[in-house]
Formats: sequence, structure tokens, C-alpha cells
Amino acid sequence: MDKATKPSLRCEGSLWQEGILRVAGVDEVGRGALAGPVVAAAVILPPYLDPEVLAGVKDGKQLRPRQRAQWAERICQVALAVGIGSASAAEIDQLNIRQATLLAMQRALAQVGEVGHILLDGLPLAELGSRQTALVKGDQLSLSIAAASIVAKVWRDALMQSWDSQYPGYGWRTNVGYGTREHWLALQRLGPSPQHRHSFAPVRDLQAGQWEGRIRSEGCPRSSAD
Repeated sequence: MDKATKPSLRCEGSLWQEGILRVAGVDEVGRGALAGPVVAAAVILPPYLDPEVLAGVKDGKQLRPRQRAQWAERICQVALAVGIGSASAAEIDQLNIRQATLLAMQRALAQVGEVGHILLDGLPLAELGSRQTALVKGDQLSLSIAAASIVAKVWRDALMQSWDSQYPGYGWRTNVGYGTREHWLALQRLGPSPQHRHSFAPVRDLQAGQWEGRIRSEGCPRSSAD
């Protein structure tokens, strides 16, 4: 996709013209992290909103932390409704990451009231009903989804950073639970915390005593925050 392309209200506008006025953009963050919850946000923007009101909104990963925080505040001022839902590390271990992500989305949608249609980043989720449109790279196409991606990331990052002092040593203030080298080495040194996802391979292998050889042969992989 052209880097100059900005998310628009094209999809929302088509639905508004059909009389569907409460369109919820939904996105999640934290699927690939080693620790902490998966978090979803749902954002309903006002029908026929002037897109220039949110002209700087785009995929939350493409913004700096300060920009994300500023836009999250603005989105909450402009939106008709904003919902945030999460599924904990324990729920991820119990359900699996797909089902936990779905649960987080359902919890976010439950907070925004009546929804006429869902715009979803990624692939369709039948469990969310038939009134949905799934868009690959939706956070780069739909302004509602992009807004949800920002709100979800700001909320989750703040939560993980607040836990840094409660679970010191893992570097959550900077890596927010993702598998950076710092985080991997801390896991080897400290073992997993209650907020780690024990079903995820790196944590599971560590507990099974299989990790030391893996690090020697493969090195410490890096992952970026979504």
C-alpha cells in the first residue's frame, strides 16, 4: 500500500448511506506478546463526520507514543462511543489466542451499545455475526478501525507500563510484554511471572527446561509491538 494512503471513511460512508448509522470499527493489539492481555477497542464515529477532524489518525503502530496518546484523547472526544475489552493472560492460556481475542472484541462491543455493522481488521469472525465487513489491513483503510487501533494500543501500553514496577526486570516499560532480547533474557533469569502466557512456546519451553539449548542455537528472537 502506498505510504501516503490515509484511512478514510469510504466504507463507513457506504453504510451510512444505507441508513446504518452506528458503524463500529474494531481492532486488537497484543496477540503476539509473551505477557499481558490481548486488548480490543470498538469505536463508533458520528455519521458523516468530516474526516479532517481526525486527519492525523492512522494505524496506531505508525505513530509515536505521544502522537498516539494525543489522538486517543481526541478520538474519545469525537466518537459517539468507545469500548475497550481485554482477555487476560490466564484466559489466553485457557482458551487459546484466537478465542481470547474474540472475547476481548465481544467485551469491547458490549460497551458501545447498539451496533448496526462492524468493520473488522483482518479476517471475518463468524462469532461476531453476519453484520460485519472484514478488511485486510483495515487499520490502513478505515478511519474507524484506525481509531480503534490507537485506543487499544494506548490502553494496553499504559497497563503494561504500570505493571513494570510490580513485575520488575522484564522491561515492560519499553517492550510492553513483547519478546525483545531484553525480555527473553529476563525470562531466562527470572522465570515467568503470573502475567506471562504460559501456553506460548517460549514460556512453555522455558518451563519444560528446553529453552537454554534453543537460545544457544537460535539466539534471542525479537518481536515488535503491534
